[in-house]
Amino acid sequence: MKIVSYNVNGIRAALNKGLADWLKETDPDIIGLQEVKALENQVDKSIFEDMGYHIYWYPAVKKGYSGVAILSKEKPKNVAYGMGLPIYDDEGRIIRADYEDFSFISAYFPSGTTGDVRQDFKYQFLDDIYGYSQDLIKSYPNLILSGDYNICHKPIDIHNPISNKNSSGFLPEERAWMDKFTASGFDDSFRIFNQEPHQYTWWSYRAGSRSKNLGWRIDYHMSTTPMKDRIKSSVIFPDAQHSDHCPIMIEIDS
Repeated sequence: MKIVSYNVNGIRAALNKGLADWLKETDPDIIGLQEVKALENQVDKSIFEDMGYHIYWYPAVKKGYSGVAILSKEKPKNVAYGMGLPIYDDEGRIIRADYEDFSFISAYFPSGTTGDVRQDFKYQFLDDIYGYSQDLIKSYPNLILSGDYNICHKPIDIHNPISNKNSSGFLPEERAWMDKFTASGFDDSFRIFNQEPHQYTWWSYRAGSRSKNLGWRIDYHMSTTPMKDRIKSSVIFPDAQHSDHCPIMIEIDS
């Protein structure tokens, strides 16, 4: 079973850049999308339905902002929208699909790049999603929490750790949270298979960053320890250019 996570930075823009063709070629079973930036009725759903996907959409209240979705060829047993906390749920940040033997979350963590208020909001979100995830794995031990975390965990995950040491997304407090999160029962699936540097999932639109591979790895498939033996591969697709992010994929034994 192939599971993709992709911050599309606007689903309509990504479709205009050839996203549908990439999905047909890659043929994932489950897709977690972030930053869809559209209501469900603003998207031609037949594009996905014709590929065999069931569509589960969770937009932000604010139009053209944030929002997550799950596309799934297998119909989930249950779909849960949000964390039960309106401060985040109004921004469309979490959607979960439960299957027979595992659960999958598409998550869009806040960015703190616009100033102190949103950085504080990000820290609050990190505290709350930590508690949410710890409660969740008691009932759903086979869990994959995928998406845009807006954090580079380690120096290997960012092109210039020294100059970015004071940048939101690579702050000591954010990285410490990642340490705590991965110590709490979640594996960074990509690093199970690949310990090489220069592996990124996001590039600024400025100064030709993508062509120079001056990137950040901020998108993850985090999987619980009971899932570890079921994960057969974890890859990044930097050549898929429908967004300032690129898609990431894991293959699991279903």
